[in-house]
Amino acid sequence: MRVHYFQHVAFEGLGCIETWLLEHGHTITVTRFYQEDPVLPDLNQIDALIILGGPMCVYDDYKYPWLQTEKAFIEDAITEKKKVLGICLGAQLIAIAMGTFVNTAPRKEIGWYPVYPVREGISWIADLFTDRPVVFHWHGDQFEVPYGGLNLLRSEGNQNQAFSYQDHVLALQFHAEVTAAAVTAMLTHGTEELIPVPFVQAELEILDGFEHLDQANELMYAILRNFI
Repeated sequence: MRVHYFQHVAFEGLGCIETWLLEHGHTITVTRFYQEDPVLPDLNQIDALIILGGPMCVYDDYKYPWLQTEKAFIEDAITEKKKVLGICLGAQLIAIAMGTFVNTAPRKEIGWYPVYPVREGISWIADLFTDRPVVFHWHGDQFEVPYGGLNLLRSEGNQNQAFSYQDHVLALQFHAEVTAAAVTAMLTHGTEELIPVPFVQAELEILDGFEHLDQANELMYAILRNFI
């Protein structure tokens, strides 16, 4: 499968997704929006689109003019029934492209917290989370589930952690793809956000949470096996 991904900042890459895609013989191409003159692919030349995270807001078009172009491309990819997977900011961009809203979350989530199904048996992805696995979070906004979308997962801090649309769109608010290097980079670039409030862990707690990395990555692999 021909997989293209959108990257918004240098320190948030594919993580363990890259390993899985290469091991399973998929080809990978990329648009790096943080570089000068980013180039979008020909939609007819890709089979799947992965949209990664980033510290910007989906409504920051005035700061990042390429956001408008990106949203339009995502909408076209969904319309053409390409496989579209969004992570964190990427999930929020999918929601916007599908005509719903992204709002400031009632609680910012930063750190390692469990995610669980909205209800049992709702889909294959919900079944992966019946044991309430702990995954990594770093977000202050949350998406609304678009019309026709299926709300799948939640956490104690956020009622909307994942949604799907038909069988070709999947939006994940959390990060199951992260590596130790990725989390360390996020900490370097976002330390000022680690304020002592509920659902925001201190840096040492986050570093101690590296024990959850293997389980989180296995979840990501399971998602990819079922979705890509």
